[in-house]
Amino acid sequence: MRIVVLAGGIGGARFLRGLKAAAPEAEITVVGNTGDDIHLFGLKVCPDLDTVMYTLGGGIHEEQGWGRAEETFAVKEELAAYGVGPEWFGLGDRDFATHIVRTQMIGAGYPLSAVTEALCARWQPGVRLIPMSDDRVETHVLVELDGERKAVHFQEYWVRLRASVPAHAVVPVGAEGAKPAPGVLEAIGEADVILFPPSNPVVSIGTILAVPGIREAIADAGVPVVGLSPIVGDAPVRGMADKVLAAVGVESTAAAVATHYGSGLLDGWLVDTVDAAAAPEVEAAGIRCRAVPLLMESVEATAQMAREALALAEEVRA
Repeated sequence: MRIVVLAGGIGGARFLRGLKAAAPEAEITVVGNTGDDIHLFGLKVCPDLDTVMYTLGGGIHEEQGWGRAEETFAVKEELAAYGVGPEWFGLGDRDFATHIVRTQMIGAGYPLSAVTEALCARWQPGVRLIPMSDDRVETHVLVELDGERKAVHFQEYWVRLRASVPAHAVVPVGAEGAKPAPGVLEAIGEADVILFPPSNPVVSIGTILAVPGIREAIADAGVPVVGLSPIVGDAPVRGMADKVLAAVGVESTAAAVATHYGSGLLDGWLVDTVDAAAAPEVEAAGIRCRAVPLLMESVEATAQMAREALALAEEVRA
């Protein structure tokens, strides 16, 4: 079975770990979000790609869900001693090595997709990880600070501001002119199933879909497209997805996120058992819906979520 998964950071990475356990023989291609990418200290940092790579490769800080295990922060402390920031974005010493290698390779002329493949050669994540695009795309958020509206990088909104101020718009800067990375459209065209994990529907999966050609390829793939709701009980399972959903005019409900993607894209949608009452609304929108437990409390619980998604895909196919 050939499975394509659109993935953001922590939620996408943890779902992929369960998917690998549920379908160990499957060929899994992950199209990773790069809208969260940021340049810091002269280095290109790709948080979502690295979170997938570290999680599946056994190097993630399990409690945080991001960053390296057994991390130290000597470089960050030295930078702070020089008064060099930003101090709100913490890169660990082990993590710095990844960003140095990536930046050197890009400086030597390698595209991000080739660099990601080279980094994965060390981590052996067991999936093919491809950035959504080799072109620079960065998600910015329009916020109100000190009485005036200004655009800030998504990382500043999420990490420094902790989404504490209202978001008026979310813009994937550069997406309109970007092209899918080599292998993305081919993988979608050859897939048997396409999955949307419980990643942020606006700044993770939404940013991937903003790259011209990707949404269209998925809609035209002719295979089941199944998503899992990141909203449980009208609240995000993790993070602050409700803040950016509000910015694009979408309610924080399992049904609203499904209709946000739309029946032209989604064939099936899984909601948590607490949201079972939302199923008729989703079905009325032309999307087959089932209620199952959607809390990733363990690898086995997550694997069962993946099995349910694949079973719904088979139901759609039949």
